[in-house]
Amino acid sequence: MPVGIDANRVRRAVVLAAGRGTRLGHHTAACPKPLLDVAGRPLLEWILLGLRGAGVAEAIIVIGYLGEQIRERFADGAPLGLRLAYAVQEKPNGTGAAFLLGREFAGTEPVFMSFGDILTDFGHYAAVADDYAASPCAAVMGINPMEDVRAGASVVREGRRVIGIVEKPDRRGPLRGWNQAGVSIFGPQIWPILANQGPSARGEIELTEGLAAMIAQGETVRAVEFNGYWSDIGTPDALDEARVRWGSDCAIKEDVG
Repeated sequence: MPVGIDANRVRRAVVLAAGRGTRLGHHTAACPKPLLDVAGRPLLEWILLGLRGAGVAEAIIVIGYLGEQIRERFADGAPLGLRLAYAVQEKPNGTGAAFLLGREFAGTEPVFMSFGDILTDFGHYAAVADDYAASPCAAVMGINPMEDVRAGASVVREGRRVIGIVEKPDRRGPLRGWNQAGVSIFGPQIWPILANQGPSARGEIELTEGLAAMIAQGETVRAVEFNGYWSDIGTPDALDEARVRWGSDCAIKEDVG
């Protein structure tokens, strides 16, 4: 193990769990998306357990739509072996704006960032953590293969270094590629970029644009491939599929407590 790797372990996380989940229809009419049941636990609980397994000890959860249900469900995090706090995103003004609510919590330390609707093998969290600990940089981001990158944020790289990222690109060539997986570690370099960033064409402060700006400034952003299970639980079909796979053949059956 490289000297100093333990000192570079990331102990804090910001989890973005404020979204409405409109594509899920009736499933989120009275329940926030992060509390949807998957294999006997809320989706967000699986995320928190994955982060805990990668070394995270405390997290701030950014809540919005029906957020008090999330606060009531997880409280201070003690039953999960975590210390949890909460921030409220008053209006849906983008993932970058939501992440900025964790700036004071993170301070000058690196911090995990996870979207609150991502279900992925626990080993992926550990892979991102290990990569950052071995060689800290501005950001280490998980990426997953997609048949059509227009559905998410397309990632362009040279080797393991990310050289570009575009939200929902207009592709005229091959559509298969790599997508931002929604699990990353950021160093403090991200905060002033997001704080000074104007709204996108959609009127939002977008984390993708913050990443693109950081890359343009010459900061090092590395990619870690997620080749196991990954889903953003974005549709009723994806929810049904996750409930089957996560409860049976996914490689996550560790003693999660």
